[in-house]
Amino acid sequence: MAKLSLFERRRQRVRSKLRAQVAGRARLSVHRTGRHIYAQIIQDGEGRTLVSASSLDKSVKGKNGATCEAAAEVGKRIAVAAKKAGVSSVVFDRGGFLFHGRVKALADAAREAGLEF
Repeated sequence: MAKLSLFERRRQRVRSKLRAQVAGRARLSVHRTGRHIYAQIIQDGEGRTLVSASSLDKSVKGKNGATCEAAAEVGKRIAVAAKKAGVSSVVFDRGGFLFHGRVKALADAAREAGLEF
């Protein structure tokens, strides 16, 4: 078996802890790259994505989406779209990313917009 990177080990640890918490709730999954940030709400029981948002949208402020302001905008958009889809409570899946910077900005904005996690 190949040795896993620190990122992959963190990712597996987070996902295994989430499986114990889920109890039928949807999962808010976050992915971050050097230029953009992506969020999607996934219903794991059905295996489908309910809602998604990203900084790729031209109306998101910030020059390239790699800012906390752009991440906060994505967080607000995902929360509003989730409300429209009838989702009010989710489990936050940060993947292997540390909970600071853009990931934290997205989470805080989603909470402020009314999403519970």
